[in-house]
Amino acid sequence: MRWRSPRVGKLPVLSGAELVSLLEKNGFLVVRQRGSHTSLQKGDYRTVVPLHDELAKGTLLAILKQCGLSREELEKMTRK
Repeated sequence: MRWRSPRVGKLPVLSGAELVSLLEKNGFLVVRQRGSHTSLQKGDYRTVVPLHDELAKGTLLAILKQCGLSREELEKMTRK
């Protein structure tokens, strides 16, 4: 049996536009948009969010890591 760390909770299903909106409320600024991708920046943190209907789990986790945010912080932002 493999040991697994306890999961905090399931990630919310978000579209790219919803995630951009949440990040803007958290202090990120839209630097540019080209095609279906939006670049955001807050201090030293930079990320690119694809404007898809539904972001894949791995994509969402990678964006959170680039933004210096945790799953818990994302859950708090989506509850507001």
